[in-house]
Amino acid sequence: MNQNRIPIYEALEKFLKNDPISFHVPGHKNGMLLKNEYPELSRFLAYDVTELSGLDDLHSPEGPILEAQKLLSDYYGTRRSYFLVNGSTVGNLIMILSAFNVGDKVLVQRNCHKSIMNALALAKVYPIFIDPMIGEYTFVPEGVDQSIIKNAFEQYTDVKGLVLTYPNYYGMASNLEDIVNTVRQHKGVILVDEAHGPHFHLGEPFPKSAIDLGADMVVHSAHKMLPAMTMGSYLHINSNAISISKVEYYYSVLQSSSPSYPIMATLDIARHFIANFNEEDINYTLSQRNSFVTSLCKLEGVEVVNRNMKQDPLKLIVRYKGYSGYMLQRMLEEENIYIEMADPYQVVFILPLLKTNMAYSYNEALVKIKNVFEKYKPKPNEIQGLIVESDDKIGSLALSYEEMADQPIEWVPFENAENRIAAIMITPYPPGIPIILPGEVITGKRIELIKEYIEAHAKFQGETSRLLSGEIAVYIKK
Repeated sequence: MNQNRIPIYEALEKFLKNDPISFHVPGHKNGMLLKNEYPELSRFLAYDVTELSGLDDLHSPEGPILEAQKLLSDYYGTRRSYFLVNGSTVGNLIMILSAFNVGDKVLVQRNCHKSIMNALALAKVYPIFIDPMIGEYTFVPEGVDQSIIKNAFEQYTDVKGLVLTYPNYYGMASNLEDIVNTVRQHKGVILVDEAHGPHFHLGEPFPKSAIDLGADMVVHSAHKMLPAMTMGSYLHINSNAISISKVEYYYSVLQSSSPSYPIMATLDIARHFIANFNEEDINYTLSQRNSFVTSLCKLEGVEVVNRNMKQDPLKLIVRYKGYSGYMLQRMLEEENIYIEMADPYQVVFILPLLKTNMAYSYNEALVKIKNVFEKYKPKPNEIQGLIVESDDKIGSLALSYEEMADQPIEWVPFENAENRIAAIMITPYPPGIPIILPGEVITGKRIELIKEYIEAHAKFQGETSRLLSGEIAVYIKK
C-alpha cells in the first residue's frame, strides 16, 4: 500500500476547504464560537468534527478511516489493526476480554499497568502473577524470567495464556522471543502491552517488536513515542488464534461512540511518520541523542544508567548524586524541564524520534539543567535501594473477583495490615504500576515499599489521604 497517504487528514483538509457551516455537534461549531476570544484554539477545533458525509465512522468504517487502518496493518504486517481513541487502557481491556473467558487461568506479569489489572477483574479470569526480576543496580523490575514462566505452565497445566508488558517503563526489553516460544509450546496465547514500543518495528538499534516476535495481540501507545495526540493508540491482531468478531464487539462497546477526529487524524499522521522513517533519520536521531547524553555525563554528580541488556535508546535513566528521583524531578521543573516519571532513585527522560535535520531543544535543555546543578550541588550519600521480591515467584489472589464483590472492607494501620487481604489497588502514578492488588495478601515487604514511596513524596492514585496517614484498606474477615 502507499504509505505516503494520510487518508483521515486528507479527508479533513478537503472538508474544511469547503468552508462548512455547522448545524451539528460539537457545540463549538467548527471553533467559530471561540474565534474571537481564543483564536489559536478555534483553529484547532475546526478539525474536531463528527461523523459527517465523507469523513467516515470509526465504528463502521468504509472510507478514509478504513483505509487508514489498513495502512496501519500494512506497515506493521498484522492480521488486523485498529485505531484507539481511549488510549492503551481501552486496548488492554479489549485484549483481555476478547482473548479469555470467565474463569480462565491467565499468567500475568506482576508489574503490569493498572488497566490490565482492571481488565482481569472485568473478565473475571483467574490470574496467576509472575514476579519480575528486580535489578540489583536499578532497583526496578527489569523483565520476567523465562524459566519462571515455564514453571508456571507446568504448575498450572490449564493456563490459557500470558499477559506481558514489553518494554518496561524504563525502556528495558526482556527476552520476549524465548518467552513467546515457551507460551507456544504450551498452546497458550500471548498478549503484549507494548505501549512504549510502537517504534520498535524500525529494527536496530531498537529492541525487537512484539509483533515481529509473534505475539497474538499487541497494544501500542502512539501518543507515547510517536507524534499522536494523548489517548491515541493502536490495537493489533497478529494471529489466527484471536477472534476478530469478539475483538470488534468489545472495540465497539468500550470505545466512545463520539470518537475524536483530531486524535484519529494524528494517529493517521503518526503511522505516516513512522512508516516513512528511514535509516538516515535513525542515524540522525541517535547522533542527537548521543550528543545530549555525552554532555549530561560530563556534569558533576550526574549518572546516566546503562544496563547490560537490550534497552530503548530513547529512554534515559538519570540520577543525581545524593538526591531522590522525586527531588530531582522537582529541581528540574524549577527550570521548566519536565521529565516522564520519577521513582525514589532516578528519573526517566523520553527522547524524541527526529527526522533528519529536525531541530529539538537539546542545547536549551542542557543550559537549564546546568543551572539546576549550579544551585543544587551533589551530595555524598549513596542510593540504598529497597528491593521487594516475593519468596515465591508465582502467586495468585487469596480471593476471587466474585468473592471480593461481596466482601466488606475496613481501614487499618500499616502495623496491623500484614497478612490481611488488600481491598484496594495501591498505585504510585506515574507509571501506574500497582504495589498492592485487591485480593492479595499484604506482606511486610510491600508495606515497607509503600512507606518508602511515601517518604520519597511519591504521588498515589486513589484514597491518598488515608494512605498518607498510614492506613490500608483490607477485607473484613468473616
